[in-house]
Amino acid sequence: MAHLTKPESYNIEDSNIALLGSDLEKRVREHAGDQEHAWGSALTAPGLQIWRIEKFTVVEWPKERYGSFYDGDSYIVLHAYKTDPKEDELSYDLHFWLGAETSQDEAGTAAYKTVELDDHLHGAPVQHRECQGYESPRFLSYFPRFVSLHGGVSTGFHHVSARPAPDVHRLFHISIAANRAHPAKSTLAIREVPTAAKSLVEGDVFVLDRGTDIWQLNTKESTGKEKFRAAEFVQSIVNERDGQPEVTVFEEGGGLYKFLDALGAQSMPARGAKSEAKATATLFRISDETGSVQFEAVTPVSHALLSTNDAFLLDHSTDAAHPAIYVWVGKNASLKERRLAIQYAQAHLYGKRAKGEPANVAVSIIKMNEGRETEDFLAVLNAN
Repeated sequence: MAHLTKPESYNIEDSNIALLGSDLEKRVREHAGDQEHAWGSALTAPGLQIWRIEKFTVVEWPKERYGSFYDGDSYIVLHAYKTDPKEDELSYDLHFWLGAETSQDEAGTAAYKTVELDDHLHGAPVQHRECQGYESPRFLSYFPRFVSLHGGVSTGFHHVSARPAPDVHRLFHISIAANRAHPAKSTLAIREVPTAAKSLVEGDVFVLDRGTDIWQLNTKESTGKEKFRAAEFVQSIVNERDGQPEVTVFEEGGGLYKFLDALGAQSMPARGAKSEAKATATLFRISDETGSVQFEAVTPVSHALLSTNDAFLLDHSTDAAHPAIYVWVGKNASLKERRLAIQYAQAHLYGKRAKGEPANVAVSIIKMNEGRETEDFLAVLNAN
């Protein structure tokens, strides 16, 4: 009997994606060829389009599953819109999303194919790298309800409303993600997390799915809106199970210990200190002339220092409110700088960590071409 080999996992903490000229790029080309047929149906009107990476293949994600992502997978998400409704020209945000348990091959294929789709759209998109658990507000804003679940293409679907086995519990972390572009709107973020007390976070709501009964825990400082939206989520599960599960709602301070006992714990985990300090942005000129990427610090941080002949990295990754790495690519930058901008940004983060500097390697990375600057990028530049 043949033994199946489990694909090597992509660990964001120690796995930088290498592309141009790498063995991974060669494998992507061998499996998918130079012509990606999926891009023939890419958006030509405002809207949203999602593909999942299945091994080395780009497969369109069913529209009825938009907003649902599996931690064992990688996805490509294209958002098309008009900055001026009277104009025909489309603007694009192009994201690749990496699940926490995705494979090395799928993560690399998503990164490579995102560059390929960018080329297909003549460099018009702003590119974004998104990692599970660190999604940008822009990415979450596309979905009224964002759900991340355990599972993926290699394990089959684990539909959120499917009744788990009697001895299997599933824990969901419920929170509200604000929409900065449209303050009146928000995204309900539902994340399947390890069924353990360490997953609990003060200020949010949690749902423990026990199959025949469902428990909702409203922690201290959780908002009325979070409680209400979580109750809607619970009710949707109940409805899909023909009303059979019994629902119990616990408020922290009353019945909390019964919820904790089901997780094998006696108390809520200590709340970590949260920094509200605003980070100072740093600007670097990117150079690959020597064959390896170099980052030259330039000061002061100013739009005037951006040169059309170069690529620049703006590090705003330690900001408490809206952390990000921005890469700006001039019109006359080298081909490698244009194609590997996001990989260079990853290298910058790993380099910081190697030096012992604060570095969240999963932070959002945003790459834009000259003339396609985002409002957030310009706001950071102008604030320094």
